[in-house]
Amino acid sequence: MASEKDYNNVLVPVDGSEVTNAVLKRGIEIAKENNAHLDILNVLEVNQFNQTYGSAVSGDVVYKLTENTEEHLKQLQKEAEDAGLKNVGIHIRFGNPKPIISREFPKDHNTDLIVIGSTGLRAVERLIIGSVTSYVTRSATCDVLIVRDTKAKEK
Repeated sequence: MASEKDYNNVLVPVDGSEVTNAVLKRGIEIAKENNAHLDILNVLEVNQFNQTYGSAVSGDVVYKLTENTEEHLKQLQKEAEDAGLKNVGIHIRFGNPKPIISREFPKDHNTDLIVIGSTGLRAVERLIIGSVTSYVTRSATCDVLIVRDTKAKEK
């Protein structure tokens, strides 16, 4: 399937939610169709732990979280490479996922397509803090493709 636009750098932000597999699969398909570079990104928002637990998170906790996230990203990278992609990068950033996914990372990596899940949050969390996906679709500096998890719709 040929796309209307050629994409050279495809970004797949992942958060470990149920839709992650569907998002990665679609990102891989698009990268293969366009012979593009695929970036897999996880944004760790350490401040959420401070707000939840009322104190600063220790360096040991951040280190372990980063280590676990890196291992997960390596598994996703292997999955993309096993699917035939040769140019796959994995990235961890710290901070607010909204501006990082929509503007900062795409600027730094010349992203021309963001493939993102319809939502990674529960309904109550979306109500309180807003959907990252909603923000990204409004603020992104490049094209955005929203992937819906068909398994989640069936539940």
